[in-house]
Amino acid sequence: MWNKSQKTLLGMGFALTLLISSNQALAAETRGEIMKVDTVAHRGASGYAPENTIAAFDKAVEMKADYIEIDVQRSKDGELVIIHDNSVDRTTNGTGSVKNLTFEELRSLDAGSWKGSEFAGEKIPSFDEILDRYHGKTGILIEMKSPELYPGIEEEVAKELMERNLGKPQNEKIIIQSFNFDSMKLMNRLLPGVPIGVLTSSTKDTTDQALKDIAGYADYFNPSYGLVSEDLVTKVHSLDLKISSWTVRSQQAADFLLDMDVDGIITDYPDYVLPRK
Repeated sequence: MWNKSQKTLLGMGFALTLLISSNQALAAETRGEIMKVDTVAHRGASGYAPENTIAAFDKAVEMKADYIEIDVQRSKDGELVIIHDNSVDRTTNGTGSVKNLTFEELRSLDAGSWKGSEFAGEKIPSFDEILDRYHGKTGILIEMKSPELYPGIEEEVAKELMERNLGKPQNEKIIIQSFNFDSMKLMNRLLPGVPIGVLTSSTKDTTDQALKDIAGYADYFNPSYGLVSEDLVTKVHSLDLKISSWTVRSQQAADFLLDMDVDGIITDYPDYVLPRK
C-alpha cells in the first residue's frame, strides 16, 4: 500500500511528466512554425566571408541557407557581374565604377583581402558562373542593382535564365528583386513564371494603395526590418504577397522577425535563424 507521502510524490512525478511532455510538444510546434521561414544569405554568408564572392556563397551552402542573395551589375564590355556597390573601392583593391571597368579589369581585382588574409585572391564572380555553380544546390535571390545605370540589363538577365531553363516556375528557387519598381514590372513581363520582389525602406510603399499596386506585378514585398510590424505582415499576406525582410545582423533582429511571422529573413549570418532539418 502507498502511504500519503508516497502518493504525493507519485502525483508530483506524473504532473512533472505531463509538464515536460507539453513543453516538448510546444517546442516541436514552434520549430515547425520556424521551418516555414526561408533563410536568405545576404551577399552569401557575408558575416563570415567577403560578400558576393565564391567563399561567401560556398559558406552559405555549407550552412544550409535556403537562398543566396546576389547583386547583379554590368561591366564596361557587357559582362554581368556580382558586386553590391556601384564602385569597386570598398570591397576590392581597385578603384572606379563597375560600369567603367572591363570584365578582365574587374576579374584582376582582389575582392577578399579586405575581409581577412585567408580570403586573399577572391574574385568578383560573373552572373553565369553563379547560376552554373549554385542552381540545384540552393535557391538564388537575384537583386538587380541600380538597373537604371545599365539599359537593357533586364533582357540580359532574362536571357541567361532562359538559356538554363530557369525562366519557368522552379518552386521559387529563383527570385528576382530590386529597389527599382519599374525594372521589376519589366522583369515580370519578361519572365512571368519567376517570382518578383520589390525592396523598400520607405513608409510610402506600405500604404494600402501602394501595396495593392505592388501586388499587381510582384510576389514578394521585401522591406527593411525597421518597417516590419504585425499589421504590415497581415496586410501583405492579405494581398497574397510574401514578405522577406533585411538585413539581419543580430540575433535580436532575427528573433523579432521570426515573431512577426515573415516568410523570409535576409541575413549576413544564416545561423541566426534556427537550423531547420
